[in-house]
Amino acid sequence: MGTLTIRSLDDRVIERLKAQARENERSLEREIRHMLTERADRRLRIAGFRERTRELASATAGMSQTDSAILLHEDRDR
Repeated sequence: MGTLTIRSLDDRVIERLKAQARENERSLEREIRHMLTERADRRLRIAGFRERTRELASATAGMSQTDSAILLHEDRDR
């Protein structure tokens, strides 16, 4: 595993991160590791979602699509 050093971080930011770590019952280091991992994983999840939507769009190309607002209104009227 690698090591990361962050210099010149505003003291107020550090205090907010410490408070957040306490709320989540984690050390400051563990909290920051969690945040960075979540952020990096989020980008991968979004990329995967976009790829799946492209696949779905191509699979339904040329098919008639109903506006979801119309479907919602019809469902509410039942």
